[in-house]
Amino acid sequence: MTPQKRSLYLIDGAGYYYRAYFAIRQYLSNSKGTPTNAVYGFALMLKKIMKDKTPDYALIVFDSKEKTFRHEMYELYKAHRPKMPDDLAVQLPFIDRLIEGYNLSAIKEPGYEADDLIGTIAVKAAKEGYDVVIATSDKDMMQLIAPGVRIFDPMKDKLIGPKEVREKFGAGPDKVADVLGLMGDSSDNIPGVPGVGEKTARALVAEYGGMEKVLKAAEGMSKKKLKENLIEYAEQARLSKQLATIKLDSPVKFDPEKWKVGGPDNEKLKALYSELEFARML
Repeated sequence: MTPQKRSLYLIDGAGYYYRAYFAIRQYLSNSKGTPTNAVYGFALMLKKIMKDKTPDYALIVFDSKEKTFRHEMYELYKAHRPKMPDDLAVQLPFIDRLIEGYNLSAIKEPGYEADDLIGTIAVKAAKEGYDVVIATSDKDMMQLIAPGVRIFDPMKDKLIGPKEVREKFGAGPDKVADVLGLMGDSSDNIPGVPGVGEKTARALVAEYGGMEKVLKAAEGMSKKKLKENLIEYAEQARLSKQLATIKLDSPVKFDPEKWKVGGPDNEKLKALYSELEFARML
């Protein structure tokens, strides 16, 4: 009988507290007026993963506040994003206490995004024989799906593998960055090629097999404007693909023994939930 693989959950920390904040739009607060919507959503997500999925190892990964190597490549990368809302910022210490209450490890690395740390660890862990699950709702991370690496979206309670990537992008995980490079990504201010949306980018990659092949074939395309834009903005497309590509050699230490899941500190969690008045969590 083949022994069951050790499971490692890599949790997109900032992705989830932002999504929780925007998903729970009704104003939640305790009797002292402290906002609690992001903490509450984050708590529900952690509970779903830790109780329902029971991972052997788990790590929460955050973005660093410093600019990254992508800003050096493209000054306008994420330039349009507003600063963190004040009523979210005040909830972050409670999220830190929540993570501490679950006795989970959390990491970040100056100059790198959570995606890059997750990608680097996922590749290494899969090679070491772990069953890696990335907990995220970020479509960009679909490029990381590979043998031994899947995505779990707690918001949709859905596991994502190569089949779901093909349904979303019209191509396998290895071509996700090609599609994103052509279509751009407004959430990250990645420009892409003007006039090329998701539908066109999917069709081009499906027909020609990748960005370089698309750009090479542009000269012979019948659609005049598409042809002109692919030729004129070829370098912008290549830059956009680079910006959308997750780095797999980030300087992050692979130390799974530190990420081993023990039991939560129920007293700490109870104290936190009482302070925030999360009656359903008590």
